[in-house]
Amino acid sequence: MRSLSFTVFGAAQPQGSKRAVPLRRGQRFAQVVDANPATKEWRGLVAQVAAEAAEKAGWGMARGACVLTISVLFPRPKGHYGKRGLLPSAPDCHTKKPDTLKLGRAVEDSLTGVVYLDDSQVVEHHLEKGYGEPARVVVTVTALED
Repeated sequence: MRSLSFTVFGAAQPQGSKRAVPLRRGQRFAQVVDANPATKEWRGLVAQVAAEAAEKAGWGMARGACVLTISVLFPRPKGHYGKRGLLPSAPDCHTKKPDTLKLGRAVEDSLTGVVYLDDSQVVEHHLEKGYGEPARVVVTVTALED
């Protein structure tokens, strides 16, 4: 078993739903685009950081089953703080949008062809989101077999 870990700094973007945009009025064909336009740039950043980490670690492309662990951290809103620091009423868990699965899906898809051949190789997921400074995503890919 071997593992690759890396951190991507920035505001995580969810792999949202897709929507169809007609190519021309009255035509039956449409172009499918992400509902969230920021997803493309985010996925590119994740892929870039993953490729750099893989190269530095001497990570060869995983060809077998993998476990994917993703921790997404968001900065706390200013309303969570008072004059003396974090308010007792501030929630421990991040329960606001975006949802955890969509965040994980964006990262998982970004790693295809970079860390593993296809995201179908991911047989187990560990996903969490919470609060932390700065905003970041911590990823660990564990190759169970090669």
